[in-house]
Amino acid sequence: MIKKVLTVAGSDSSGGAGIQADLKTFEEYGTFGFSALTSIVTMDPDEGWSHLVTPIEPQLVEKQLKTIFAGGALDAMKTGMLGTIEAIEITRNYIDLFDMQNIVIDPVMACKGTSELLQPENVAAMTRLLLPKATITTPNLVEAGILSEMGELTSINQMKEAAKKILTLGPKNVVIKGGHRLNSDKAIDIFYDGHDFTIFEEDLIASDYNHGAGCTFAAAVTAGLAKGYSVVDSVSLAKKFVAAAIKNGQKINPFLGHVWHGAYNHAEERMKKN
Repeated sequence: MIKKVLTVAGSDSSGGAGIQADLKTFEEYGTFGFSALTSIVTMDPDEGWSHLVTPIEPQLVEKQLKTIFAGGALDAMKTGMLGTIEAIEITRNYIDLFDMQNIVIDPVMACKGTSELLQPENVAAMTRLLLPKATITTPNLVEAGILSEMGELTSINQMKEAAKKILTLGPKNVVIKGGHRLNSDKAIDIFYDGHDFTIFEEDLIASDYNHGAGCTFAAAVTAGLAKGYSVVDSVSLAKKFVAAAIKNGQKINPFLGHVWHGAYNHAEERMKKN
């Protein structure tokens, strides 16, 4: 039986992040993906690639989820960019209604390419309503600093302290992604299950073609959970999956490059004409 996996997130019209990244990743993991759009992100090439986030009407978010859950509970789900407080409330309602397990909360707080937070009230609602239902949450360094109320995180010890604080918000597990913001030549992620820390370390890949890496990581963790991997093993495999995606990043347009979601499985070789 193919595992069914849901993403409740925004659409990235450039194709690299958001539900586009999630569905591509779900497919690479051999799972069947569903998506409920909460917002649409567009970029204007005539205005220096400026971003515009357009929320979806909450009633339409609810209709999407009603459609998706017509067959009952799914094997796993993740959330990404959530357009409105109402969409967050509706998502929580469906989690409760179907007693959903294997929930990954990617606490998206800003678009890459923008410096300001998405609505702080949305972040507060996500923290209050969704983090307590999370099997794991996957903040980057900036998001972890906000959730932990510690501000800028610059060391592994600070990341560990932030993980402890974030766990008090309700998730069962936390992984903080150090990425390029940590002053290191390694890509370091800290995983915490409430008892033990696991440090995941890879060589930092020098690439500007990394758009979508965060969404892809969270989607990979979600699909791993759906397929029966433990939480820590889901994180470990997701890190390898994303490392391959970044190493094989592709230039998409004059403004940015994307991770290649098919890199781990060499998807470019499929259906190849002889």
